[in-house]
Amino acid sequence: MRLTPSKIVCVGRNYVEHAAETGSEVPSAPLLFLKPPTAVIASGEAIVMPRASSRVDHEGEIGVVIGAPLYRVTAAQARAGIKGIVAANDVTARDLQKKDGQWTRAKGFDTFCPVGPMGQAPADLSSMEIFTRVNGEVRQHARATEMVFSIPDILAYASQVMTLLPGDLVLTGTPSGISPLAEGDVVEVEIVGVSTVSSPVVAERA
Repeated sequence: MRLTPSKIVCVGRNYVEHAAETGSEVPSAPLLFLKPPTAVIASGEAIVMPRASSRVDHEGEIGVVIGAPLYRVTAAQARAGIKGIVAANDVTARDLQKKDGQWTRAKGFDTFCPVGPMGQAPADLSSMEIFTRVNGEVRQHARATEMVFSIPDILAYASQVMTLLPGDLVLTGTPSGISPLAEGDVVEVEIVGVSTVSSPVVAERA
């Protein structure tokens, strides 16, 4: 079943090595941005590379599905509001991200948020391990312990700004190893033992 969040809340530069590979500083607080719900596709559906971009990157991420309204909660309260975990791909038009100076267009194209089936959140959220593979080759690998800001802290921080509603999706940042996609690629994001999303890559047709 396709996830239909009211919003997708994302966190940038939440792994030290990823911040370094993009030449960016690690933020002092979670760096929030949004993707539109229309970006969501299910596993097996295609990522469409838009003609407006010459470089489209994968960004494998641990996604958190909200199960109860969260508004100005603590980290402990936020943990109790998690419904489940999904593998997700914060697909990004890297050239447009650099050109625009803000990220809405670069991350907002239709098909730019592949999401796998929801699995149960482990008792220890920091125990999760994530892989991103392109055509079977590992491009990204990390553990949640490497996050700058933990999942409960991210949810608590976001809830100070906006109410997180049941069904909303929170993407918790990508590890290092981002790389461009090409037509014909198959990109897979796996959260070990929890969720996997696989997406073929196609070019936009006129």
